[in-house]
Amino acid sequence: MPFPPNDQLEITPEETAALLADPAVRATFDLIDCREADEFGICRIEGARLLPLSRFIEVALPALPDKTRPVIVYCHHGMRSARAATWLRHQGHASTFSLAGGIDLWSQSIDPAVPRY
Repeated sequence: MPFPPNDQLEITPEETAALLADPAVRATFDLIDCREADEFGICRIEGARLLPLSRFIEVALPALPDKTRPVIVYCHHGMRSARAATWLRHQGHASTFSLAGGIDLWSQSIDPAVPRY
């Protein structure tokens, strides 16, 4: 499944779930949680890597060396991830997307087993 066009900053939970459901596609992109460690401890999307927004500038680029590899970033409601995705795009990661509604909308629309807080 293709990713949204690069002029679109957000990706829906449904689009993300479809990408995650296909193992061949899942291997082609990075799923990044930009919340803080305490939030990551409450809940997460399976397979996500934690790169907290509070340390994003120092940790993101070394953790994501391939600028051609798509990235999906999420947070609690989508505001921090939009900032992180925009910053990554400015660093040359053109195919970076923010999960619309964050993990909260993910819990409501995709996986109700993910705790809401």
